[in-house]
Formats: sequence, C-alpha cells, structure tokens
Amino acid sequence: MNTTTIIVAVIVFIVSAAVSGFICFRAGIAYRKGQAEAEIGSAEKEAERIISAAKEEAENKKKIALVEAKDEIHKNRTELEKEINSRRSELSRQERRIQQKEENLDKKTDNLEKKDEQLQRKLKQADEKLAEAEKIRASELQTLEEISQLTIDQAKEKLLSSLEDDLVHEKALKIQQYETQLRDECEEKARNIISLAISKCAADQVAETAVSVVPLPNDEMKGRIIGREGRNIRTLETLTGVELIIDDTPEAITLSCFDPTRREIARIALEKLIADGRIHPSRIEEMVEKAKREVEHKIKQEGERAVLETNVHGLNHELVKLLGRLRYRTSYRQNVLNHSIEVAHLAGIMASELGVDANIARRAGLLHDIGKALSYEIEGSHVQIGVDVCRKYKESPEIIHAIEAHHGDVEVRTVTAALVQAADAISAARPGARSENYENYIKRLQRLEEICSSYDGVEKSFAIQAGREVRIMVIPEQINDEKMVIVAREIAKRIENEMEYPGQIKVNLIRESRVTEYAK
Repeated sequence: MNTTTIIVAVIVFIVSAAVSGFICFRAGIAYRKGQAEAEIGSAEKEAERIISAAKEEAENKKKIALVEAKDEIHKNRTELEKEINSRRSELSRQERRIQQKEENLDKKTDNLEKKDEQLQRKLKQADEKLAEAEKIRASELQTLEEISQLTIDQAKEKLLSSLEDDLVHEKALKIQQYETQLRDECEEKARNIISLAISKCAADQVAETAVSVVPLPNDEMKGRIIGREGRNIRTLETLTGVELIIDDTPEAITLSCFDPTRREIARIALEKLIADGRIHPSRIEEMVEKAKREVEHKIKQEGERAVLETNVHGLNHELVKLLGRLRYRTSYRQNVLNHSIEVAHLAGIMASELGVDANIARRAGLLHDIGKALSYEIEGSHVQIGVDVCRKYKESPEIIHAIEAHHGDVEVRTVTAALVQAADAISAARPGARSENYENYIKRLQRLEEICSSYDGVEKSFAIQAGREVRIMVIPEQINDEKMVIVAREIAKRIENEMEYPGQIKVNLIRESRVTEYAK
C-alpha cells in the first residue's frame, strides 16, 4: 500500500465522517424543532386556559362588586331617609314652639295695652292730686309767711346760716381730731423707724484728737531728730507745717497740728526717718515727699472704701478723691468721712422702711458733707461748696437739694432731703461722736435759757437733750395761741443769730389753759 492510497483512504474517511455528522446534526435539529413545537402548543393551551379562568374570575368579582354596591346604595338611602324624617320632625316641633311663642306674645301685648291704659288713668289722677297739693302748699306757705313775717328766701337764708355755723364747728372738731391722731401716728412711726435705723447702724468711732504720738526706739533718737543746732527739727516743721513737741515723755514724740492731713504726712515721714536711721535735711525732704505721695494714695483708697462700704455706684472719680480727703477732716472732733458713711447707712435704712429709693438716700447721705473737703481752700460755707461741687460733676437735682437742705439753709422739698437731715442729726447727736469743752457746753446751755427767758410772757425755760431742744412755759394770760407762733419764730431766729452750736435746736412753746367754775 502506497502513500497515495493512504491519503485517499484518509480523505474518504474524513468526508464520510463529515457527512454522517451533518446528517446527525440535521436529525437533532428536526427532533428539537418537533419538541419545541409540542411545548409551544401545550403553552398556548395553558395560556388559553388561564385566560378563560381569569375571565370567569373577573366576571364573578364584577357580580360581587355590583351586589355590594347595590347593598351600600340601599343602606345609604335608608340612613338618608331616616335623617330627613328626623329633621322634618324637628322642624315641625320648632314650628309648633314658634307658634306657641307668637300666641304668648300676642297675649302679653294685649296685657301691656291694658296696663298702659290703666297707668295713663292713674297718671292723670296723680296729676290732678299734684295740682291740688301745689294749691294746698301755696296756701300753707302763704299762711306761714303771714305767721312768721318772713319770706321764703329769708327763711332759707336763716336756716342755711344756722346750719353753716354748726357745720363749721363740727368740721373744726373733726379736723383737730384727725390732726391729733395723724400727728400721734406719725410720731410713733418716726420713732420706730429712727430706733430701727440706729439699732441697725451701730458705730464705734469716737472723737479724734489734734495730736499724734510717734514711738521712738530709744531716747537717743530725740537728739538725732533735733539735729545740730536744731536744723533737722526746723526742716521737718517747715516742710510739714506740724509742731514737734519733744519733752520728757520717754521714747515718744508728740506731733501737734489742727490739720489732720499735715499731721499724718509728718507722722509717716518721721516713722520712715526713724526706721531708716539717716536723719538730715535732704533725707527729710525726700521722706516728706514720699509721705505726701503715700497720703495721696491713701486718700484715694479711703474714698474707694467709703463708696464700696455704702454701696454707692457711678460716682465721678474726683468726687471719690474728695471723699477720701474727708478721712483727714473733723467736725467737733468727729471724723467727717466716718460721719458721712454713718449718715449714708442711716438714711438708706430709713428710706427702705419708708419705701423710698434707698440708693438715692445713701448717695445723698455720703455726699452731704463733701464741701468740708474743700472748706480750707475755697471761701463759703461747706453746704454751698458741696452744692457747687456736686453740680459741677453732674449729680442729680435731688442729691443737690438734699445737700443744700441738710442744715436747714433751704426748705426741705423731698423725702430724701428730710431723711439726710434726720440721719445727720442722729449721727452728730450720738454719745461719743463729738467732743465739746465742758465749760463751753455749760455756757451754751445757760445762754440758751437766758435768750428764751428774756421774752415777756415766758414763765420758765429748760434746755434739754444736750442743748438740742428747749422747752418754754408761757403765761397763758399774756401769750395766746396765735402769738405763740410768732414768739417761737423770734426765739429761733435770735438763737441762730447769737449762738454757735452743732446741728439744730428745737424750740417748743407750751401754753396751758385752765378754766375754773364753781357749782353752788
């Protein structure tokens, strides 16, 4: 077998295999096609069955829905008919009620017409009787005029005059009764408020002295302070304006000066010199300057302390400095700053009790003596200086009026001014607050009684309350009630012109009227 034969055989085999494969492929396709056509036929039958079943189900649901709709329509129709029937019955009832009311109104109208007719008849009868009464009254008045020999106008005038006299007397009695009652109640309330304010504001400061004592480590320091030929002590006295008293008192030097500020500067400077040990004129000048700066700083601190202690806000910083300067001012040896703080507290407490603005009262009380901080530099009373200063720094008119009126220079117009005036008197009159020479005190009381006793009609006079009040017994036959007012005013004016005294003096005139009768 050669190669050609093998090739031919292979080709024949391949061709026969391809032909057989193609025949098999065609047979598979025909089989699958038949199978698919059978499946399509069965699917079409199933679809027809489902469609027919769905149609039957839809027909059934349609029938059921129609039945339900008919039932719902029947039900709604039944309910609507019931509602219509009920409304018709309600309308019929309302119509019957309206008809009944109309019938009742007709009956009432008929009754009112009948009553109106009766009333008209009665009014006519009343008019006739009134006319008859007027005739009788006129005849009676004519008869009364003939009997009394007075006309109607004259009789009215006489009667009104009599009633007026009685009413004036009754009114005077009532007014006097109310005034007495009101005065008693006001005095009682004022005593309660003042006692409460004093009990709440317990101050412990006492009168200050005009000298300061500086302790020394030893007596040899006195010679160093005096210096060679007294140059150190002269320099210190010249720079400070304070008198140094060096006597036999062991280990102490006394500083004497009426100005507390200068005395404080000298005390601080002397203490610094003693602590430093170097005492000569140039060193003294340096220490005095330091002491002045320290006192200025302390003045500012004292002013701020007063403002915080009294709870007064919004003060101008210059006013705060002036308040600090009051720390080194005295009035009858009472420290003015402590006095101002005390007055602020007292005025605030009394204002709270009375329902007045306590902040304004405290502010006015704190500033009422602010003029004393400048009384050495500016001419005029401390009241006028204080008014000018507060007006300069835009204080309110109420505060300015309280400052102006706290010593009675002007008439009190506000409650705040009255409270500040009362608080100032309380603080000044407190025992131990102010110091006064005993002989001057006795002479002032004697002079006060002499002035009061010098007037005609004065029987006795008594100075009481440490000279802050005087009671004068007058002779009732010589001084009547109207003249008492004039005499009291004249005595008060004379006391103001001829005497010097702290605070104010109350003048009380007492007149006793006696009426004696005998039963026989």
